[in-house]
Amino acid sequence: MRFAAALTAGAVVAVATLFPGMALAAEAHELPGQTMSLWWALPFAGLLLSIATGPLLFHHVWEHHYGKITFFWAALAVVPLAVAFGMPSATDAVLHALLTEYMSFIILLFALFTISGGILVAGNIHGTPLVNAGLLLIGAMLASVIGTTGASMILIRPILRANDNRPFNAHVVIFFIFLVSNIGGSLTPLGDPPLFVGFLRGVDFFWTTTNLYQETLFVGGLVLAVFLAMDIILHRREAGAPKIKDPTPDTKVRIRGLPNVPLLAGVIGAILLSATWKPGVAFSVQGVSLELQNLVRDAIILALAFLSLGVSQKSHRQANNFHWEPIAEVAKLFAGIFICIVPVIAILRAGPDGALAPLVSLVSSPTGEPNDLAYFWMTGALSSFLDNAPTYLVFFELAGGDPQHLMTTLASTLAAISASAVFMGANTYIGNAPNFMVYAIARHRGVKMPGFFGYMAWSGAVLIPIFLIAGFLFFG
Repeated sequence: MRFAAALTAGAVVAVATLFPGMALAAEAHELPGQTMSLWWALPFAGLLLSIATGPLLFHHVWEHHYGKITFFWAALAVVPLAVAFGMPSATDAVLHALLTEYMSFIILLFALFTISGGILVAGNIHGTPLVNAGLLLIGAMLASVIGTTGASMILIRPILRANDNRPFNAHVVIFFIFLVSNIGGSLTPLGDPPLFVGFLRGVDFFWTTTNLYQETLFVGGLVLAVFLAMDIILHRREAGAPKIKDPTPDTKVRIRGLPNVPLLAGVIGAILLSATWKPGVAFSVQGVSLELQNLVRDAIILALAFLSLGVSQKSHRQANNFHWEPIAEVAKLFAGIFICIVPVIAILRAGPDGALAPLVSLVSSPTGEPNDLAYFWMTGALSSFLDNAPTYLVFFELAGGDPQHLMTTLASTLAAISASAVFMGANTYIGNAPNFMVYAIARHRGVKMPGFFGYMAWSGAVLIPIFLIAGFLFFG
């Protein structure tokens, strides 16, 4: 027991340096973060370790009971909050996290997953290194237009089919996550949730386009070059290996399910509507204020998702091997993450009076000026293990929270926060929601994907050196 307690404490301390996720979830409640110790991070640390080790150490148990395991850690976060601070504070904290953040988060993912699942890129092309690089480039560019989730869901199945006869194909999916599910979404607020959060806070729509294109081209170009070199080497090695019969022979490529394309445009329109239409009307649900524009946005997005189920041909979804397990897995795991992170955010928001005060002080120089390189790495480190949108918001606020000041005088600081929140979401499977969805789809299609730590070995070897160069080049 003493060893287990020490191990748990070590895990908590290690993970506690990687936290400020769901910031909005801490705004409405008043948990006394200044009096809370790092032991309140135990549920989040436990859930994170379960996600990391479950598929590796107890695969069959995890596969059938991950929902129950997630519920256990969520309950371990909620019950002590109710005992220590009273049921009203605990209820308000959890409801605020679920109603103002998680609900919109999962509705958007559900809609993009459902609508894109009705778009079939029929036919098949052979996954040569140049073809794969071309598909990754197209996906990365598409990510800033229809979002990393939309681009990932539309293109992951075609790229899996293109490479399903190759003995080495897991690396294609890994680089797909790097480029399409993360880095490619850095040029517009529609591309990735953290940039959309900045847009809602007053950052101009095209600010990211004009201020992040150099960083995006540099990082994305290097990652794509590494992939091309690696794929060429592996493709040559495959030439001497026994041939695998292609389960999806090459045929003419055609796009089916076109009625879903305007539905994707409708999702984008609903998001823009909520950002521009401010009627000043709000409804209270158990003390949690829900603004009308956000409710309308979510209702429209949900309606478009169900409309997609009606207008899509079942044969298209069958050809995509479409099923609900990937989005169900994401929904359950992220519900637990959104709940378990609430007490940790309360600690962080206590600033210099909280247990995470050293973390807050790292992003400022001795003179009080923002340290852009520290912002880049701290935002990125946290975005690697948490949903990157609230992480972005935490550091947006730490940098002052004034969009006009951040877009001008502190433009380099805002660029550092924005770039790292998007780029470094690729460092783990849970850094950005599309990562886990792509992983789940690839695994269900028979790709031997690496586990949690195996994937981090890939991101550590490929991405971290590139991020080191980019950090010193652009923010050092």
